[in-house]
Amino acid sequence: MFDRFAGGFGFPSLWRALDVEPDWERSFSFAAPAVDIVEDDKAYRIDAELPGLSEKDVDVSLSGDTLVLKGERRQEHEEKRKNHYLSERSYGAFQRSFALPEGVDRDKIAATFSKGVLSITPPKTSQAQQQKKIEVKAT
Repeated sequence: MFDRFAGGFGFPSLWRALDVEPDWERSFSFAAPAVDIVEDDKAYRIDAELPGLSEKDVDVSLSGDTLVLKGERRQEHEEKRKNHYLSERSYGAFQRSFALPEGVDRDKIAATFSKGVLSITPPKTSQAQQQKKIEVKAT
């Protein structure tokens, strides 16, 4: 709803600026990680929840203006007891793509991985960080 409200005045919301697909669309891709996207004066930050994975299981790349997050989940669980045997496996590749807005310094994008959360930080260019005050005149 907020996206529609903000878009109605010609100001694209952060979600639309980063071209994040809607939840219903994401639900059809296998094991697509949930993400949080925040913006401050100096950068954007994309946090992807990837429990059970390590930094070696994910790949972050930039293709033109699109930031691509890829990876593969591999989980195995096995239990052996008297008269009981259970073996479960779960495998699947995932991919999320984010169209970067104008004003991102593509050469300084950084990524860190800690406690199952991948944080990608696309910093804003110095020009994008500048704010210009616009005087409002009475008529």
